[in-house]
Amino acid sequence: MSLACAILDDYQGVALGLADWSALGDRVHVEVLREPLADDARAERLAPYHIVVAMRERTPFDAALVGALPNLRLIVTTGMLNAAIDMGAAADRGVTVCGTRSLATPTPEHAWALLMALCRNIPAEERALRAGRWQQTIGRDLAGATLGLVGFGKVAKVMARYAAAFEMRVVAFSRSLTDDVAAEHGVRRAASLDELLAAADIVSVHVPLTDATRGLIGADALSRMRRGALLLNTSRGPIVDSDALAVALADGRLGGAAVDVFDHEPIRGDEALLAAPNTVLTPHLGYVTKANYARYYADAVEDIAAYLDGTPVRVLAAPQRVHP
Repeated sequence: MSLACAILDDYQGVALGLADWSALGDRVHVEVLREPLADDARAERLAPYHIVVAMRERTPFDAALVGALPNLRLIVTTGMLNAAIDMGAAADRGVTVCGTRSLATPTPEHAWALLMALCRNIPAEERALRAGRWQQTIGRDLAGATLGLVGFGKVAKVMARYAAAFEMRVVAFSRSLTDDVAAEHGVRRAASLDELLAAADIVSVHVPLTDATRGLIGADALSRMRRGALLLNTSRGPIVDSDALAVALADGRLGGAAVDVFDHEPIRGDEALLAAPNTVLTPHLGYVTKANYARYYADAVEDIAAYLDGTPVRVLAAPQRVHP
């Protein structure tokens, strides 16, 4: 029996060309779904498939959806973390969830590109140039400025290295960060988030989305930032209160914001940040590089083959019962 496999949310139509799906032979029939699935259409659209390959958190698999897919046996998520999949529900329904490896550099590279674009007003100047206007703004210097890193995981550590190359001072806050680890990476440890917000010219968010971090950067936190400071968010949209951020930008309290992640993705037309001034916005491109996708999809093929051979790898959720 050939199992039906859906590759979800392949927006750029590249999945089949970045891995050798033929390695699965006739054991699996692979189809690509390029467009996002509407909430009310997911269960019906995905019902025929035994395997789904999910690109990050683009399509949520909550308990209701998992329970509505009787044929589902395997979910492969790109990356080793996916808060949009109910792992417990999958295990309870006999569904295995496996992850893939990913590269450490794409997200900080994109974050730094956003930072540079914001500091030097590149999008606004590019639009002005095309409209026949010359030198409309004055850029900000990075050398000598203070970068504040909220969180100090692998992405933030790379950001700290970039900042050092640009002769910036770096302060970081994480509940698990010690003075010794901070010193090892050439940064100063802030004792609290408030201390970091008061010290930084640029605040960059690098924490996972959890109940504790949802709304972490809200109106109160934004008010504690330096007047004219910049905010960068390449983690998850709900960590920053986007409405409060839009207000802080509109009233001039903040100097600008660069944002790659949003409360709803793809972004809705009524998102407040779309109308906010002094912003650089990108459609969650932090992990979207050719090399990273190639790693994702090659590992997805490996995950599927291993599952079919009865020896699943990179397991994030194991079934509590045998799938019928």
